[in-house]
Amino acid sequence: MVKKVFCIFILILCLGVFLAGCPKKRIVVNREQPSVRKSEEASRLEAERATKEAKEAKERELARIKEEEAKLPQGGELEKSLVAKKERGIEGEVFESKLLKDIHFHYDKYDIQRGEEGILKENAAFLKKNPNMKIQIEGHCDERGTTEYNLALGERRANSVKKYLVSLGITSDRISTISYGKERPLDRGHNEQAWAKNRRAHFIVLSK
Repeated sequence: MVKKVFCIFILILCLGVFLAGCPKKRIVVNREQPSVRKSEEASRLEAERATKEAKEAKERELARIKEEEAKLPQGGELEKSLVAKKERGIEGEVFESKLLKDIHFHYDKYDIQRGEEGILKENAAFLKKNPNMKIQIEGHCDERGTTEYNLALGERRANSVKKYLVSLGITSDRISTISYGKERPLDRGHNEQAWAKNRRAHFIVLSK
C-alpha cells in the first residue's frame, strides 16, 4: 500500500515538473503607435496639397495663355482694319491697317530705339497671327538733308526694321522694303515736332 502511494506521488511530481517546463504561448497584440498614424496622415495630406497646387498652377498658366491670345488681333479684325491706300505700292494695291504701328528714329539714325522694340514685337505677333499676310516697310525721313542722302537713310531704316522682325521669327519673304526719303512727310511742318513724326518706319499690307 505504501509502495502504491509512493508511486502515485512520484507520478504527480513528474507531471508537475513537465507542466512547469513547457513554455507559455505569448499572445502578441500588434498595436500601431499613434505617432506612426499621424506621420502617414501628414504625408497623405502633403501629397494631396502638392497635387492640388500643381493643378491650380497649370490652370493659371492656361488662363494666362488664353488671355494673351485674346489680346492678339483675330482674322476678322484684320479685315475690318484694312483701308485701301491711295498710292499704289511696289506690288500693286496696298492697304493701311491701324493694327500695324509705326516706329520712329532719332535724327540721322537708323538703329532701333529701345523704346520702339515693344511696338515691333506687337507687330510681329500680329504677323504670326496672320501667316498669309505680306507687308511692306516704308522708310521715311525729315526734310533736312539732300534727297539722295535721305533716300539712302530711309532704306537703311526700312532694312533695320526688317532685320529685327526676322529676328523675331517672321520670314524675310513676307517683308519687302522701300524708301521714300523725305518725299512723303506725315507732318508738313518745319519744326522739331514735325521732323520727329516724319523720321519713321511705316507698315502697309500687301496681301493677306
